[in-house]
Amino acid sequence: MKFVQYSLIGLLAFSLIGCDKAIKTSSQTTTIKAREPVIAIALGGGGAKGFAHIGVLKVLESHGIKPKIVTGTSAGSFVGSIYASGKTPYQLQQIALTLKESDIRDLTFNSQGVVQGQKLQNYVNKHIANKPIEQFPIRFAAVATRLDTGRKAEFIKGNAGQAVRASCSIPNVFVPATIGGKQYVDGGLVSPIPVKTAKDMGADIVIAVDISARPVGAKSLNMWGLLDQTINIMGQQSINEELSQATVVIQPKVGHLGTLDLKASNQSILEGEKAAQLKIIAIEKAITDFKKSPAAFKPAAKAKI
Repeated sequence: MKFVQYSLIGLLAFSLIGCDKAIKTSSQTTTIKAREPVIAIALGGGGAKGFAHIGVLKVLESHGIKPKIVTGTSAGSFVGSIYASGKTPYQLQQIALTLKESDIRDLTFNSQGVVQGQKLQNYVNKHIANKPIEQFPIRFAAVATRLDTGRKAEFIKGNAGQAVRASCSIPNVFVPATIGGKQYVDGGLVSPIPVKTAKDMGADIVIAVDISARPVGAKSLNMWGLLDQTINIMGQQSINEELSQATVVIQPKVGHLGTLDLKASNQSILEGEKAAQLKIIAIEKAITDFKKSPAAFKPAAKAKI
């Protein structure tokens, strides 16, 4: 009889311990931490005005804002590729200040253009140690235009210098770049500031850098003036559409600088710094707002490209 009593007491004690554990377990709640947003920077085209991108990157990094995705069109692909390959903004600045026209100019007699583009390709590959795009520490896309279809092409792997060459191939100035048997020209024709590409790569926040200038009238144009005007006209219809999808837009005041004015690189960089500094509060607010949003408690979006 005593054995039965002891057994019942033991079972009762065991049950109480189990209940106690159950109560403790149910009272514990798992806190889900908000993730950091995937920040992208979309760098637009504009010739030598593109050095302003370097100033923007300098300011962003000085505030602890480092993009995980970089997309670039034309001049934006030039700066963006070298940055995404692992160079710091200060290393980029040194490259810009020492760049000479002869480093990237290879004139040719061709019915499709007067600049071959091979030197530009080699220059980029030299500064990225010939790494293919898929080996960059920061995800990168260079945007170009398929000459046969007029559609956007996004290079996210392969020869980076070749992709930049395609993205920078201004029609009738550069000979179209041939990649995989297809010809490509400047990405500014279809995506002057590649915001949508950045979003398709999974960005939560897109910082767009617009260095474009609006076309100017009532002005006599020599060959280089015509080139300036051509770049200004390219993609005007789609600029606003791209910018409307950006989280924050930075617009350095570089419209007065020449498309081929490499000597103004330092001024372009300074203008980029000033414009970026004015937008830091807006960018930091966008990051804070994201962390409070439902999206911050879900996995990052999968890339569509």
